[in-house]
Amino acid sequence: MQMQELTIKRREGTGKQVARRLRRGGVVPGVLYGGARPEAVAVDPKAVLRIIHGREGSTQLLTLTFDGDSGTRLAIIRDLQFDPVSERLLHVDLQEVQADRAITVRVAVHPVGEAAGVREQKGILQIVLHELEISCLPTQIPERIDADVSRLMIGHVLTVGDLTAPEGVRILNDRGQAVVTVAAPMAEEEVAPVVAAAAATAEPEVLTERKPKEGEEAAATGDEGKKAAERAKK
Repeated sequence: MQMQELTIKRREGTGKQVARRLRRGGVVPGVLYGGARPEAVAVDPKAVLRIIHGREGSTQLLTLTFDGDSGTRLAIIRDLQFDPVSERLLHVDLQEVQADRAITVRVAVHPVGEAAGVREQKGILQIVLHELEISCLPTQIPERIDADVSRLMIGHVLTVGDLTAPEGVRILNDRGQAVVTVAAPMAEEEVAPVVAAAAATAEPEVLTERKPKEGEEAAATGDEGKKAAERAKK
């Protein structure tokens, strides 16, 4: 994984009011973990977004420089919080690491190739597991772990045990956990009965002439009798 540089500033105070003031000033609050105690910091959101732009995962190895200090620290981006509506970056969690100590991080799974079940059987490729949990030295964190799907046919499943981890990287997920599969498409002959069944349940309402009530029926019979008697007199 390529290392990126990020300059951060120490900040005084915590809480919502401080966070709002920082954001109005063009920076976002953050916390640097891993030292003797967590350190409250302020980070340029544009710099963070440039670092993660185009990446398949949020884990990124950083060389941190405190504004005004000459030394550097090794860290990774642990978590990013975004506004669910505006999608603005709101908060950054950083984790200081040691170059000679293994850490646990998550990296993206990247399907490689075209599945035979998609190409030959018109199946649908489904990614079941998007990220893997791995353990390695900070300098050995891979950009991603490739999953060769080229031999997958419909109904076949690629598991964690089928993946090849880079040298120095240990995958922590269960070996039997599904990563990618190829599902069968819904055939046209399967769709037709579904549509027909839906149409059958929507039968038009049949309107019938209202039957007269008991009193109304008697009155109608009496009126007909009177009319017949009058015609007989004529």
